[in-house]
Amino acid sequence: MRQVTPLTEGWILRHPDGTGDALPASVPGCVHTDLLAAGLIPDPFLGRNETEVAWVGRREWTYETELTAGAGPHEQTDLVFDGLDTVAEILLDGRPLGRTRNMHRSYRFDVTGLSGRLTVRFASAYAEAEAVRGRLGERPGAYAEPYQYLRKMACSFGWDWGPTLVTAGMWRPVRLERWSTARIARVRPLVTVEDGVGQIELAVDVERSRVEAPLTLEASAGGVRARARIDGTAGTVRLRVPDVRLWWPRGYGEQPLYDVELTLSHGDEALDAWRRRTGFRTVELDTSADAHGTGFTLAVNGERLFARGVNWIPDDVFPSRITRERYRHRLEQAAGAGVDLVRVWGGGIYEDEDFYDACDELGLLVWQDFPFACAAYPEEQPLRGEVEAEARENVVRLMPHPSLVLWNGNNENLWGFRDWDWEQGLAGDSWGEGYYLGVLPRVVAELDPTRPYTAGSPWSGSWRHHPNDPAHGTHHSWEVWNRADYADYRRDVPRFVAEFGWQAPPAHATLRRALPGEDPAPDSPGMLHHQKAEDGNGKLERGLARHFAVPEGDFDRWHYLTQVNQARAVAAGVEHWRSHWPVCAGTVVWQLNDCWPVTSWAAIDGDGREKPLYHELRRLYADRLLTVRADGDGLVVAAVNQSAEDWRGTLRLRRMSVDGAPIAEAAPALDAGGRTVAVVEVPVELLPDGPGEFLVADADGVRAWHFPAPDREIPYPRPEFEVALAPDGITVTARTLVRDLLLQADRLDPGARADRGLVTLLPGEEVTIGVRGWKTPDPDTARSALYCVEPTR
Repeated sequence: MRQVTPLTEGWILRHPDGTGDALPASVPGCVHTDLLAAGLIPDPFLGRNETEVAWVGRREWTYETELTAGAGPHEQTDLVFDGLDTVAEILLDGRPLGRTRNMHRSYRFDVTGLSGRLTVRFASAYAEAEAVRGRLGERPGAYAEPYQYLRKMACSFGWDWGPTLVTAGMWRPVRLERWSTARIARVRPLVTVEDGVGQIELAVDVERSRVEAPLTLEASAGGVRARARIDGTAGTVRLRVPDVRLWWPRGYGEQPLYDVELTLSHGDEALDAWRRRTGFRTVELDTSADAHGTGFTLAVNGERLFARGVNWIPDDVFPSRITRERYRHRLEQAAGAGVDLVRVWGGGIYEDEDFYDACDELGLLVWQDFPFACAAYPEEQPLRGEVEAEARENVVRLMPHPSLVLWNGNNENLWGFRDWDWEQGLAGDSWGEGYYLGVLPRVVAELDPTRPYTAGSPWSGSWRHHPNDPAHGTHHSWEVWNRADYADYRRDVPRFVAEFGWQAPPAHATLRRALPGEDPAPDSPGMLHHQKAEDGNGKLERGLARHFAVPEGDFDRWHYLTQVNQARAVAAGVEHWRSHWPVCAGTVVWQLNDCWPVTSWAAIDGDGREKPLYHELRRLYADRLLTVRADGDGLVVAAVNQSAEDWRGTLRLRRMSVDGAPIAEAAPALDAGGRTVAVVEVPVELLPDGPGEFLVADADGVRAWHFPAPDREIPYPRPEFEVALAPDGITVTARTLVRDLLLQADRLDPGARADRGLVTLLPGEEVTIGVRGWKTPDPDTARSALYCVEPTR
């Protein structure tokens, strides 16, 4: 049987010119994390240290260890790198084994019988990218950094939410594999289901050391076994599993997973094995034309879905630090917010198996971008061959995962070509279209025909329509954040909103840790450094001023209100678009997570703390949602029912004044069938008359509010409420209208977490907020960490 020996110990890191002491190196890891461990660079996540370590990405670096392949019972020994970041030369006692130039691929070298000093010499990613640019010519991009000239995680070079920390190193495992006669080189699993029968076709490629040896394959899954012979270097074994249990996205059913085992044998001797888990389900993407334009609706097992999504970026700018447990925790947070789709964004990476395993188990659908983002990418060598090689490897690698439901060619590049002044400047030079409309769909169709492919996000489906036309295909809604009020989300109904969002700063404790010694203010040096968006603070302030009086000199109040505004903005979009199902078939919020502490669009900040937006997503993405929307001169309540059960009962509508007095009430019937939206007209006598009134709608514990004016125009009473300790938390009882009450639990203790975010209370209502990690509960201290909207005057 093939023998695997990890190569994780004994590595050192040195400058290639030999100057300086050798440092202990961690594999997997990168240069930055090794220098951090040695105390030779400051933490780039703190203060403005990022600029002090910029030199690291401009240097060449060398890793070394002793390699003993040696003689043994096996006929061949391979040195395998699962990930090299990025441009490297591999040598053994000074003899070249090979060169690499792609972070997104694995590499294998024959080292049979060899021993000696193993050296992995990394060139500067800057130097390589600039050299390729010099050969192929300038290409436009959203940022000045040269990330489009090599196959590396683009956001290593910075983004409008990320630091510029250009990495190098062995970011995934390294090992020796010893084998004899033959080994399994690749398994391409096609998993389908028809009439309750699961079918698994395993197309197997083998590498031989003895060509003449007869080989057999044996596979098993779900109690079924099958055998096949290998002729030459390829063979196929098929399994038919009767009465399979279907894999469903969360909220639609269970997620049964089946162990699939494959053994390669020579006679009675088992030579190699391949083991994965998979699930049986069908997936379709409906992009047919209709009266509203061109749809974009995912269907799993024939069930059409409104996708409740989030965009995912690398969870750390140093991906080698992301553990299986960290993936699991972050994705459990996503599932806990009602998310059922995670889009792996194209400026990052193909994530580790642990990411997709967790999605399989949690029922999170995965939309996987190929790694192209916000730039024109040359289609000539040396890039073209690398693009196809990485696509072929990763498509096959990820095929077992039932959670993976969509391949996407790029992020915003088709849109950029049309709208960002690329076309004229390119003057006919290649820019990536051949990848998105040629190479990648061909690779997916050949290797993974069970999954749909779309050329980009946004993409209208063809050049007959503008790439970001909201009536056709996927749409990115960024004009609102950049230039308008979030109320403008309600102006249209895109077919599928694949990106939209609003910024807010991270949690208070995250800022305190990230900005040591600084008294933060919106424009303090550290805050500005940890704001990477162009005119980010200006957009935050303009967005705030449309709704609130911007607090001057009160950072805590500014911090609270910007977080409220983020939650309100995303709510405006999601409520409106969900209420127009099935015309709109999904929202993918930008973004779930951060890769460092920063002011950004994330719902979970760079230290893993949940912003108010996170808790708001739990309401917005619940199976049942009420929302009030304008309809002509009146209002309607839309009851969104994404559960399979009918939602029937009474809708309680109340028109009230902000001082808490009831004005009028009605109780119309509510009847929303499973997976439908019901619309109930608000009687004219319940329409709020001016900023001093509002409408509240209730049904079965679900509530919606409608305030007809911006907060700065509403004559709120001074909020009054009582605070008492409760088991594992606090209870707040309102004596007046209390709008958007928020307990910032991390102000009680950096390790404390609250179980809810913003909550609005009518007079006499109470809410219990669970708190964990609070060592010394005290009601007065709790009151100091409670914030709510206050009257302007």
